[in-house]
Parts: sequence; C-alpha cells; structure tokens
Amino acid sequence: MRVIIVAGGTGGHIYPALAILNKIKKEEKESNFLYIGTTDRMEKEIIPKKNIPYIGIPMQGLNRKYILKNIKVLNKYRKAYYKAKQIIKEFNPDIVIGVGGYITSPVLKAAHTLHYKTIIHEQNSYPGLSNKILSKKVDKILVSLPETINFFPKEKTVYTGNPRSEEIALIKKGNKQNLHFSADKKLVIIVMGSLGSKTINKKLLDLMPAFQTKNYEVLVITGNAYYEEYKKINIPSNVKIYPFIDNLIEIMKVADLIISRAGASTIAEITTIGLPSILVPSPYVTNNHQLKNAKELEKVGACVILEEKDFSEQSLLQNIDEILNNKEKYRKMQQANKKLGVTDSATRVYNEIKKLVKGEFK
Repeated sequence: MRVIIVAGGTGGHIYPALAILNKIKKEEKESNFLYIGTTDRMEKEIIPKKNIPYIGIPMQGLNRKYILKNIKVLNKYRKAYYKAKQIIKEFNPDIVIGVGGYITSPVLKAAHTLHYKTIIHEQNSYPGLSNKILSKKVDKILVSLPETINFFPKEKTVYTGNPRSEEIALIKKGNKQNLHFSADKKLVIIVMGSLGSKTINKKLLDLMPAFQTKNYEVLVITGNAYYEEYKKINIPSNVKIYPFIDNLIEIMKVADLIISRAGASTIAEITTIGLPSILVPSPYVTNNHQLKNAKELEKVGACVILEEKDFSEQSLLQNIDEILNNKEKYRKMQQANKKLGVTDSATRVYNEIKKLVKGEFK
C-alpha cells in the first residue's frame, strides 16, 4: 500500500497518525509512506527522527481575532494546495489520510481534486472547521467518540476510537516504587499536558501544604518551565514532583485517579485504561473543544469536570475525596471509562482504510 498521511501541530494529531502508520506497516510490511506536515511545528522534528519520509509545507490556521491577517493565511493555503497537488501526483498514493491540524485541509482538498481516495480521522468530540468542510469531500470519516458521528454525514462515518488507544492497551503496568511511592497507598496524578499550565501550577504551589494530611500520595508533573518553582517551597512527604515523565502511561496504569486536561490524547488514555479522572479542560483552545471532550465523559459518569476558573484548594480536595472514598462512585467511573475505551482502535482504522483502498465503500 502507498500511503500519504497528513497531521500536524500537536501530539494529539501526530501520535494517532503514527499509530495508524505503524498499524499499516505491521499488517503490510512492503507499504510505502510519505508524511506531510508543516515547516514550523513539532512534527517536523518528531517524524524525520523516526526515519519516515517527510515533507513540510508552510501553513497556519485562521486568525479569529484579527480578520485582516487571514489574507496572509489564505495565500498560504492556496500555495499549500498547489504544492500538495504536485507532491501527491509524484508519490501517487493508494490513499491519503488526514489526522488533523491546519495542514490537513489543503492536502486533502488537493487529493480529492485529483480523485485519490481520502479518509479523515477526528479525535475530538466536536470537530474543527477543517474537518467539517472536508467531510463533504472525503470518502470516509473516522471518529474517536460515538457522539461525534452526529456532526458528519452518517452514511460515511465510522466510530473507531482513537488509534493511539490500541498502543496504550499494549503498554505494561509500571511500578510505583520506582518513583518512590508506596505500594499500598492510593496514587493521584496531577498533570496538565506535556508543557504544563502556568495557571494551574501557580494554584498548586499555594495549596501544596493541604496534601500533608491526606492518606493518598500525589504525583505532580509540572512541565519543564514550572519545575524550579517547586524547589522554593516545602513539599509534603506524600507528594513527589517531576518536570516530565517519559513512561507516564505505565504509571497511569497503577494510579487510582488523574487530574488532567481533556485533550483527545488524554481522553484516549484514560478511557483505554479505565482510569477515573477530574478533568480541567484548557480554556485556551479553539472552540473550547476540551470542555466538549470532557462533557462526553461526564455525560456517562466517567469523569468529574473542574473548570480552570473554579480550580481551588477546596474544590480540588473535595472532588478527590469524593471519588476515592466512595467505592460505588469509583467503580461506576471505572466502568464508564472502559465502556468508552476501544482497545482495537488501530485495527478498526486499518480495516476501514483497507476496504476503501479495495473499493469497498460500505
């Protein structure tokens, strides 16, 4: 199979794209790949290091605040579209797969115009503008959460789960004691994405003494930019502070609760693992999609939402206590997460790709 895969901007798009690529490679070892991303976002560093052929095309998203700046954006879009047409014709793929980010739109439009088979995967519960527009042109749409089907043409939309989930399911449990935690105490993880959050870290610094009296242990992952601040205060003995943890999934599998953002990757992780959560959606993302992601889980009892504006010592500790001390509530949260989790997601995605390449559109 000859595959062009397009994704950029954030790990929430890049890692599902890599999961799809790895699954195709596993099933069809002779496949050839070309990854198209941008010239100035994280994929331009990540993808070439994995020895995957990579082409970057300059692209940026619409500026919703300063409309006149979109003249420059539209000019970039036009150039990206024509560049993509040239690349696609030269590579001559069996399929072009879009997994999110600004670059997806011009590349998938070019593929459609050239009559190549196309597919998009939407990770968030509420789709972005690009995927809404592309949904009218592409041959197949795959979604991570069941309710997202309602935003797309139902006749060509399939619920597959987030392809990253299958890789998460295969990761083995870690050992809490390697991070100097007790084997017999409950563990709460607090992490606001790989970069951390200035607002939440400031609040955590103030409330840190309140953990001293708790019978659970806490792992706080600050992000590299905020780690040094914690060296200036007294840390309770039941709290451990790290700037970043490479094998976080392993630790999540032995944790009892996580307090985190509500990006697509996080949703895939906690639902696959079945880990109860207090979700603090980032209010700084387009269309407030993290809050919408969290509401998908809240609706079925899989999480508790604590908005950033309401995040305080009282609200955080009260929510942690209510979840950890109520066995019935905790069990229901676990079950609700597992019901949403899809452990064969990459396989489902691969099967839809294969059917499309073979001409089986149903």
